[in-house]
Amino acid sequence: MSRPRIPVGGYGEIAFIQRAKGKVEARTRFRDWDGQTRLVQATATSRPAAEVELKRRLAERNAFQPVDTTLAPDSPFPALVEYWLADLDLEARIAPATRFNYERDMNRLVLPAFRGYALREIGVARCDALLKELGKQSYARSKRAKTVLRLAFGLAVRHEVIHRNPIDGVARLHKPKRTPTALTATEVNAIRAVIKAWEQSRGTSGPNPDGQVGQIVEVMLGTSARIGEVLAISRGDLDLTTTPATLRICGTVISERGVGTYRQEHPKTDRFNRVIALPSFTAEALRRRLAIMADHSLDALVFRSREGTPLTTANVRRQLRKVLGDAGIDGVSPHMFRRTVATVINEQASLNLASELLGHTDPKVTIEHYIRRNEQVNPLTAELLDAAFAQDDVGKP
Repeated sequence: MSRPRIPVGGYGEIAFIQRAKGKVEARTRFRDWDGQTRLVQATATSRPAAEVELKRRLAERNAFQPVDTTLAPDSPFPALVEYWLADLDLEARIAPATRFNYERDMNRLVLPAFRGYALREIGVARCDALLKELGKQSYARSKRAKTVLRLAFGLAVRHEVIHRNPIDGVARLHKPKRTPTALTATEVNAIRAVIKAWEQSRGTSGPNPDGQVGQIVEVMLGTSARIGEVLAISRGDLDLTTTPATLRICGTVISERGVGTYRQEHPKTDRFNRVIALPSFTAEALRRRLAIMADHSLDALVFRSREGTPLTTANVRRQLRKVLGDAGIDGVSPHMFRRTVATVINEQASLNLASELLGHTDPKVTIEHYIRRNEQVNPLTAELLDAAFAQDDVGKP
């Protein structure tokens, strides 16, 4: 009967050979991660010392394995979570904010349900039940849980810890139908008037408004840029000398736990870099802002705090919500201005132009998430049908 083959990353029986001057050699055959079996040996003054040294060398050799063999089908689910997060950090391919959101969603949505299970005990049925339970709370929670589960189990499949990803077999999530909300011109002008009145007011305590909220809104209305992209605009991104003036969107403001708020040198992804022609009202708002800036360097942020630090998106959202809420206008967020711009460009020009302005690579994203459906059918249809079917004596007594 043939001898069992040594598994990859394992070694065979340790043999000892007496050498000159009282030395002892310990040796064994180790199967490397390329599948080849090689002799590994160590020499010391005694048999136990030689064995210890040999095992130390085997451990060092084992450290070059491509995967963590301590992770097995019987490993607890939290061990996979730790391994997956460490792999994300090793690859360093996702934005810090995305990494933070993944860990948060795993801890809040998945671990409470799966903490006590081993990997082999979590199959399609358990995952499907969890996602349905979360779906009762909201579609978004279920979708986020499905995303992190697919990524974590996907890593376990690639590293041959489990044979298949249970998320591949769960039921499809059904997103509730909703129509993107957008503002009308009348609503936009009402918001402008409220912000202008607030900025012209003078309080009895604290710093007075410096005009930035209104100018930020004008930039969002003229560019469809995300709030983080607007807050990341620097002097060097603007060219207000041309007709029309232009703005290069090439960064975004990030608030990272343990790091603070800073300008990231690209938008949501590198593909979202774009140069936008500015309407006159946006160019004028930016000229007013530049005129009062003390820092004339090209990398100076156009919108920033009184200490010169980047504004956080959370603070701008909170300020806008308070100003409009005090005037009885609720439900307006910075992203609503982005949807409003997309809706106007789609109605006045085309879907493709709206998608290009928003920085989308797929117009389907634009129409699904950003454009308010227009229920009014083009009245040209009436003229066409009259020409085709109207009778000469229609309307005659």
